[in-house]
Amino acid sequence: MGSQSELALTGGTPAVAAQAPAWPVAGEQEAAWMAEVVRSGKWSWLGPHERAFCEEYKAFIGTRYCLCLANGTVTLQCALQAVGVEPGDEVLVPALTWVATAQAAMDIGANVVFVDIDPVTLCMDPAAMEAAITPRTKAAIPVHLYGCMCDMDAIGDIAKRRGLRIVEDVAHQHGSQWRGVCAGALGDAGSFSFQQSKVLTSGEGGAVTCNDKEVYETCFALKQVGWRPGNVEEAPYDDLVQGNRYGHNYRITEMQAVLLRGGLSRLPEQMAHREESAAYLAERLEAAGGPLQAVKRDARVTRQSYYCMTFFFDPGQAGGVTRDMYCRALAAEGAGLGATYGVVYRNPLLNLYDRTSPIPYRDAAAVQDYARLELPNAERACAETAVLMSHTHLLGDRAYLDGIVAAVDKVNGSLAAVRAHFEADSEARG
Repeated sequence: MGSQSELALTGGTPAVAAQAPAWPVAGEQEAAWMAEVVRSGKWSWLGPHERAFCEEYKAFIGTRYCLCLANGTVTLQCALQAVGVEPGDEVLVPALTWVATAQAAMDIGANVVFVDIDPVTLCMDPAAMEAAITPRTKAAIPVHLYGCMCDMDAIGDIAKRRGLRIVEDVAHQHGSQWRGVCAGALGDAGSFSFQQSKVLTSGEGGAVTCNDKEVYETCFALKQVGWRPGNVEEAPYDDLVQGNRYGHNYRITEMQAVLLRGGLSRLPEQMAHREESAAYLAERLEAAGGPLQAVKRDARVTRQSYYCMTFFFDPGQAGGVTRDMYCRALAAEGAGLGATYGVVYRNPLLNLYDRTSPIPYRDAAAVQDYARLELPNAERACAETAVLMSHTHLLGDRAYLDGIVAAVDKVNGSLAAVRAHFEADSEARG
């Protein structure tokens, strides 16, 4: 058996002995509700659990309206259309986000203009956002990414001055608050994903939150095959009339709504646990020093819902060890930290010039040249400096967190050995 002091990478004992907490979490209430739903035959079409969740979630977020949809991609599509985005309009999207943020805009005929990010928080840089505005710009999608929120003071000011609509991508931030206001209530509409890995999940699913009646009615018609409530104020889910829109079927099911209601009942306690864990890890890493540090929380963020905890890796303090070498060494110790998504315009999951993409069929003069685009902050973060830890780890107990800190300390104290290991491995591979 290897020693405790030797790197696990070279045969030592891993610093983290326990497994990360399991995800997703479900309880007896969901199981009981699910059985009732199955027996009821009311599996979709605005059933009682979907209605109840919408009421509970809009109260949680603090908006007048909430509606559920099939996933967090169509929520963005519908929200963009509802705030007035039309084919040919430009939509500003951060270069670092999940590919669906950009696809949602492209798939409704809008042209996406990618803008650079803050190199530390990884969120849309307000200065880059404003510099990208043209007469064709209609909206921006600030993505509250991983463990940080966008600077909504600056973004809100720009939107007001320049006449832009704001659709927040809140897929990573269920419950986060900026100056006491929840993400999803800071712009014209908020788009949420409930995909399997999210802090509030139904396996798949999504929601749109808003305060504007017309935005709600339009989203409702777009997702509910063209129908909308006849009187939103008195019956937000009933007395449906033809909405005179180009409707789709983007409905969620009652089974998903059951899972969401159960998850929402646990979310505040889980958020508090994650916040406490993140603060503890940040404090321990700062005290220890070294190339890996937690990104400091903006004082204007009054509550943080961590989809991931965001760290900054400083190559200048790593003795020639790259970010990827460092993460692989930590993984061997049982500390599962990793890298970000790739920049959207270079992500191999999204070939923007393939025949299956809308881009080859658009006027090249009106579309950003994605093939030659270079946004340095996003590219450096993806390749060299950004490190993430999934929210599941933040649900661990103090002993588990201490194991993660011990793994970081162990790797920090053996950087020369980490570098030597990977250099030898590279030489062996030729």
